[in-house]
Amino acid sequence: MAPTALGNQFIPLVRRMLEEFDGSLFAIKDPGVNRGGLVTIACLPTAAFYFLPTVIRQFNEEYPNIRFRILDLPATDGLQAVARGEVEFGINIMGNSDPDLTFDRIVEDPFVLAARKEHPLASMERVGWGDLEPYHLITVHRSSGNRTLLDAALARSNIKLRWFYEVTHLSTSLGLVEAGLGISVLPRMATPQGDHPFLITRPIGQPEISRTIGVVRRRGGALSPAAERFLNMLMGTWAA
Repeated sequence: MAPTALGNQFIPLVRRMLEEFDGSLFAIKDPGVNRGGLVTIACLPTAAFYFLPTVIRQFNEEYPNIRFRILDLPATDGLQAVARGEVEFGINIMGNSDPDLTFDRIVEDPFVLAARKEHPLASMERVGWGDLEPYHLITVHRSSGNRTLLDAALARSNIKLRWFYEVTHLSTSLGLVEAGLGISVLPRMATPQGDHPFLITRPIGQPEISRTIGVVRRRGGALSPAAERFLNMLMGTWAA
């Protein structure tokens, strides 16, 4: 017997609840386990790649037996995962209009230039959009939420960039930059943190464009104790 269409909508939520219940039983059976549990979140790939691992490492130092399931999804897919109850919360871009979801802003993430250290623009402390025109630009596909946001902001300032390479993932654009094929404009959160052997980033002004990152939750939904603790640490780290 196959589930109905309505039943299919509840499968992700029921699956997550059973996993959380299983984790709770594990903690009860073994009192020595340090607050065991499972945190399931949907996260933008750009946040999952560089920023999120740092917070998870810090969290697991305090709660070593809490496990994570991370769905690194594009903005639209991440919102849908939250709405379906497949995850407890999501890290996403502001712009959601679903009345069943809430969005709590936590940080502004500016778009920056990424280039090789020997690139002519690397000698500048800050660049303008016009400074990018002579060089091959690398961008993500129009289906990306980052591309949509960036194109709309540039259009409001009557700026149109000539893209040379188009890719699906921001990580691919960084690979092309590292290979010396061009420069890229991407969220600062998506760039390597700290000193990189080959790449530099520079702020872009006139105008400065950023995306708003926040936590998306189901309206009226309750978090598991493990997810609540992790979310508190996550927001505290971002606010620091």
